[in-house]
Amino acid sequence: MLTAEETAGAARVAQALRAEMGKVLVGREALVERLLVGLLCRGHVLLEGVPGLAKTLAVTTLSRVVTAAYSRVQFTPDLLPADIRGAEVYQPATGTFTVRKGPIFANIVLADEINRAPAKVQSALLDAMAEGKVTIGGETFDLPRPFLVLATQNPIEQEGTYPLPEAMADRFLLHLTLGYPGAGEEAEIVRRACLEEEPEPRAVLDGAGVLALSRLCGRVRLDARLREYIVAVVAATRDPAGAGLPEFADKVAYGASPRASIALALTARALALLSGRDFAGPADVKAMAADVMRHRILLTYEGLAEGLTPDAVIAAVLNAVPVP
Repeated sequence: MLTAEETAGAARVAQALRAEMGKVLVGREALVERLLVGLLCRGHVLLEGVPGLAKTLAVTTLSRVVTAAYSRVQFTPDLLPADIRGAEVYQPATGTFTVRKGPIFANIVLADEINRAPAKVQSALLDAMAEGKVTIGGETFDLPRPFLVLATQNPIEQEGTYPLPEAMADRFLLHLTLGYPGAGEEAEIVRRACLEEEPEPRAVLDGAGVLALSRLCGRVRLDARLREYIVAVVAATRDPAGAGLPEFADKVAYGASPRASIALALTARALALLSGRDFAGPADVKAMAADVMRHRILLTYEGLAEGLTPDAVIAAVLNAVPVP
């Protein structure tokens, strides 16, 4: 159980993070919230959207308000695994090899346009994301804590890209999709772009503070009935007919795995803590459901041909499964 002081303190930090990121990002409150959820859960996040929607800017802004080691890798088809992990470098003066660590050795890693990297590079990144360690020249090195990969991808280009395999996409805690800003928000974006001085967000948290908040998330109360609700929601994506949604029975090839249930529980607790509560509720689960499961549901050809989306399946499941 969290004390009232701990809960209030976490809420103050969360509000400060939102405010500082809001100095740079316009109309992206939901995105900021989800990035903070990923940060507190220490889970990797995939951001998808057309060019110009501030995906990269959002990640770089997060790295400015959290004083932790940050690196950015621009993924290209000619990238090699050693460009991510690092490699042994020969030293002519001594006749020996020394290890030069790659950009993966950072607390926050921006994998920009991840779907432009070939399979070997994607596998190297997946290995680091899953294991939290990297092997170079037969020697294994632990990655720093916290360790968070924030990857972006552009959904409109296919030439020169390598779509993420389903197994790799499943390694991401959240899959966020970004839409266009509203007219008023875009006008404010243009106004800020014309300013002589760019807004400068203030650092609010360091790596130790992130780990401390993450530990607080583990103490947010998750009632047994809410755990059962989470399991029922995820199970309904695998068996829509059993959940009272027979119209989706032949349109969903694979539903979300138990990893989605774990992710829903983690993110619901994080969202509750960011909201200043010491308990998670059904509203937190519903708020995180689409971001947690949209990349974990595979549709059949029939479903795709009808224009069905994972988000539509998730919305129907949330309406069908009784709330405790």
